[in-house]
Amino acid sequence: MDHAIRERAEALERQTLSPRACLSAQSKGRLVDIPPCPMRTCFQRDVDRVVHCKSFRRLKHKTQVFLQPEGDHYRTRMTHTLEVSRIARTMARGLGLNEDLTEAAALAHDLGHTPFGHAGERALSRMVEGGFRHYEQSLRVVDRLENEGAGLNLCHEVRSGILCHTRGAVADTLEGQLVRFADKIAYINHDIDDAMRGGIIFPTDIPIHISQTLGFTHGERIETLTLDVIRSSGEGMLIRQSPAVAKAMAELKEFMFQSVYFNPLAKGEEGKAEDMICLLYEYYCKHEDKLPPEYQDILEREGKERAVLDYIAGMTDTYAVEQFSDLFIPKGWVVK
Repeated sequence: MDHAIRERAEALERQTLSPRACLSAQSKGRLVDIPPCPMRTCFQRDVDRVVHCKSFRRLKHKTQVFLQPEGDHYRTRMTHTLEVSRIARTMARGLGLNEDLTEAAALAHDLGHTPFGHAGERALSRMVEGGFRHYEQSLRVVDRLENEGAGLNLCHEVRSGILCHTRGAVADTLEGQLVRFADKIAYINHDIDDAMRGGIIFPTDIPIHISQTLGFTHGERIETLTLDVIRSSGEGMLIRQSPAVAKAMAELKEFMFQSVYFNPLAKGEEGKAEDMICLLYEYYCKHEDKLPPEYQDILEREGKERAVLDYIAGMTDTYAVEQFSDLFIPKGWVVK
């Protein structure tokens, strides 16, 4: 009787979802077995575990594209994550897939992102042997770093969606595959919106043939891209786009790289941010005793480079600036 609420939800999945959907009752499980929740399916439980974790809250102070922009309406890593989640759920609903699994992976996909967005990622890649990849760090956050070192102990299917959201291997489930497409749809379109808000580009700058295919407004583009994935992925075990829309989206991404992502007006401060991250990394590698107590166990078990990497990758933009200022900027004399 205690588990009747969850069991009804699981029964509803069996009755209403596509045969291609990943049912929560058929999950491959967690790294550490735990008793089932009486109210929530395993994927609903993972959504809550992500939303309530510290790494998720820190996303609101991490750069999406523009470093610490002045203005309330520019995206942060948090708002990006929420937009990815909504797009992914819409596509999952349209395909009869498991929305809760899709949402859990979408909400967690960027938990390992660095301060200052991809500038921070580039900096750490220079400092770390083998490079740094935020999607691998996101998985490490949920497996090792959260919950005082115990991790969030998420389901296998959610973890696969996190790890495979950018490139490389395809996620084990269609729901996980959706997150990769939702991430691209979200960031390209909200980056256009933010770039226009910042006067970096204007609506007429977007090549006309791209707009004729995808739409002329923010809403039109998202609707076209989302609906195209649903229409093109109606069968089989791969999520895909139609050739025409995929081509237009690739051209739009190339336009964004040339007009925004490589634009000195938008990205002029990123070199400073990269230098800041590199100096912080070097400092803590030389002074590992300065690492916070929660990283001392990682220091002992996995080495100082791993502990320093985890610490810096988890910083927000503002915290990284504060640490840099404390460590490297001389302070004025104060008479006590």
